[in-house]
Amino acid sequence: MKVLVSGSSGHLGEALVRTLNRQGHAVVGVDVVQSPFTTHVGSITSRAVARACMRGVEAVLHTATLHKPHVFTHSPQAFVDANITGTLNLLEEAVAANVRAFIFTSTTSAFGNALTPPPGKPAAWITEEIAPQPKNIYGVTKTAAEDLCQLFSRNQGLSCLVLRTSRFFPEPDDNEVARCSHADANLKANEFLYRRVDIADVVSAHVLALERAPELRFDRFIISATTPFTRTDLADLRSDTAAVMRRRVPRFEPVYSALGWSTPTDIDRVYANERARSHLGWNPQFDFERILWHLERGEDPRSDLARLVGAKGYHGQRSFGDIPYPVGHVP
Repeated sequence: MKVLVSGSSGHLGEALVRTLNRQGHAVVGVDVVQSPFTTHVGSITSRAVARACMRGVEAVLHTATLHKPHVFTHSPQAFVDANITGTLNLLEEAVAANVRAFIFTSTTSAFGNALTPPPGKPAAWITEEIAPQPKNIYGVTKTAAEDLCQLFSRNQGLSCLVLRTSRFFPEPDDNEVARCSHADANLKANEFLYRRVDIADVVSAHVLALERAPELRFDRFIISATTPFTRTDLADLRSDTAAVMRRRVPRFEPVYSALGWSTPTDIDRVYANERARSHLGWNPQFDFERILWHLERGEDPRSDLARLVGAKGYHGQRSFGDIPYPVGHVP
């Protein structure tokens, strides 16, 4: 199958191109950044670029986007251009090319303010039924692009699936308190309890979505590691996370103790992936139990693919001092 991957020089784009090539697919990669995984250097905000990339394509994996780390370095108009206009260009060209599947990579950040209950309230159990409450231009443009996908599925008959991925980036956390209180590996291991996914599982979800899209027509799925928690744990997760972990994953204690690691003090949301597992047939391999299994053996808990792709950053060679990317105004 000939597959177009937008954003092919990025974290996920590279991982998808590597995987699709290994599986014997013909891959067309488009990105504004040149790389060994990109065949067309250009922006999908250009209709001519979108049309040229779509020639002969049978399916689209649309990962190109401006991300949350760009919110304070790029204008709102740049987000609208890249995330909305770029998506519209690809959708229209996909319809014209009669592609069989269009997979849009979205984000759990789209849920926005719905992810943070007030102090004293139970943690939020986040499913696809939760209404997004975007809190920045990134979330606004991603939810708008999702709606465009739904519109094209309904009105033009284009099979579109939206995958809302949780964290899989390898860069350090932007939260200074978190960075200073936990080692980076500790933070990321903790996140597999409720808000992280390995890039290998993100890739497997996209490849599976290519197969299932013609049958499912349109749907949205949360793509995050399977949590060990249940809805009955939500209140305790805000007040005594360690106690819940002892109840659900007791083997963590000797592992964490040996490493000098600490548990989260307050988990405010849990991403639930049941719909992706039941409707899409997704079977993620990396969860907190697997992370512990590797740590017990002194091994790197990341997948081979995650180690191969590595860290890319979001701003080229630009530096922001001791923070991975800005969270306030940048002149």
